[in-house]
Amino acid sequence: MFNSIQYVREICKEKGIPVSRLERDCGFANGYLNPQKLQKLPYDRAVVIAKYLDLSIDYLLTGEERNNSPAEPGRSITDAELKFALWGDSEIMDDQDLADVRRYAAFVRERKKDLK
Repeated sequence: MFNSIQYVREICKEKGIPVSRLERDCGFANGYLNPQKLQKLPYDRAVVIAKYLDLSIDYLLTGEERNNSPAEPGRSITDAELKFALWGDSEIMDDQDLADVRRYAAFVRERKKDLK
């Protein structure tokens, strides 16, 4: 199974872009994208690389496009997706915490409407 560094290297190969050029153009040190030294891309660097390669972050990090992104207009985010977005794989968030987050989001939306 590929890690995100290997995906980047494979994409560069497919696009005919030397990894050293990507590193230089993105402002990274020579050899930064060495899968033996780095196993996972920090998010901020993944954003830079995704823009450079004209790819989505999902594809860059996983090799697959998400078909049902919560950011799609008209699609509501599920409780499970919200918990994962806030806490990852941790079981820290309980139902009360989730309800509090949803209430706060509704409060912010209403406040923004009032400011317009």
